[in-house]
Amino acid sequence: MSAPAAFTDDSAGGTLRFTGSLSLATLGDLPERLATYDGKVERIDLSAIDRLDTIGAWTIHRLAQRTGATVEGLTTDRQHLFDQVQAADQPVNIRGQHVPAFYRVLGEIGEATILTFKTMVGLLGFLGATTLAFGAIFKSIVVPPRRFRFNATVQRFEVVGVSALGIIGLMSFLIGIVIAQQGAVQLRQFGAEVYTINLVGRLSMRELGVLMTAIMVAGRSGSSFAAQIGTMKLTEEIDAMRTIGVSPMEALVVPRVLAAVFMMPLLGFYSALIAILGGCLLCWLALGIPPVTYVQRIREVVPISDVWIGLIKAPVFGAIIAIAGCFQGMLVEADAEQVGLRTTAAVVQGIFLVIVLDAFFAVFFSSIGWI
Repeated sequence: MSAPAAFTDDSAGGTLRFTGSLSLATLGDLPERLATYDGKVERIDLSAIDRLDTIGAWTIHRLAQRTGATVEGLTTDRQHLFDQVQAADQPVNIRGQHVPAFYRVLGEIGEATILTFKTMVGLLGFLGATTLAFGAIFKSIVVPPRRFRFNATVQRFEVVGVSALGIIGLMSFLIGIVIAQQGAVQLRQFGAEVYTINLVGRLSMRELGVLMTAIMVAGRSGSSFAAQIGTMKLTEEIDAMRTIGVSPMEALVVPRVLAAVFMMPLLGFYSALIAILGGCLLCWLALGIPPVTYVQRIREVVPISDVWIGLIKAPVFGAIIAIAGCFQGMLVEADAEQVGLRTTAAVVQGIFLVIVLDAFFAVFFSSIGWI
């Protein structure tokens, strides 16, 4: 058992020499005696102590702080502990300094702006890493050994595409009915109810079919990508993959991006057709337009360029959604709360980028005459 802590003073030399164990179990009343010690102290000699823990280091630090003495005789490990305790002795502001509302709002806007730019830079870097992973996989297909994970990609196809047919079909059918009903109400004022078919056909095929599908895929698959990869990051499965020589970009990101890119055009076209079918039902029941006339009118008013516009936008939207989801999943750190936060960020980021790109495509296609 270690000897209790004790000290001897050398009043002439101004040195306090400590012996024994400076630990919580053996300090006893040493802190109280040191607090009332009024002798001259210039140096504190700890070369003869047996042990030093955090409480003992704190006691010596308070004594040195009160008297202005220097601490000597510590070994390397004990000196490191003493330095850590000394660095931790900082004043704590219980109540934060009051900041005027204007400066507080301005600071929050600045922080949000910086975070946005950092996220965009990180997203561009992740896009570059994904492109390099695609290049490495393509090279491995040409030059064995092959690294393309066919089974994982097909399984992602099922999750992103086949499993989403029901909910996307229902959503599109109802949207088609709503467009037809609202369009008919407004056009009836001008005696032009027949143009409801034009509205439903062009709007569904050109814009809403692929846009609503992208929003649904972002909420359904983009969040799933972020949660899955984030959980794997949290449980160190991704670190284990790197340890055994498996690239997470090739094994996790590439199959998901491929699935979203290839399935989005199919889902977008399917969504547009179902929306047109919903409009057909409404026109038949509310306006008395037979389905045969409706289909014939659709063929006349919907140009092939509208179909191409939807098919061109869809894979771009799919790539953005998948990359945003995987990117946010890779950013998960520290705790399980990060999984929820990054999943939410993936959905918001994916939908925001889809809408921005859709606006860009609208201006671009109008400028080249695809109106």
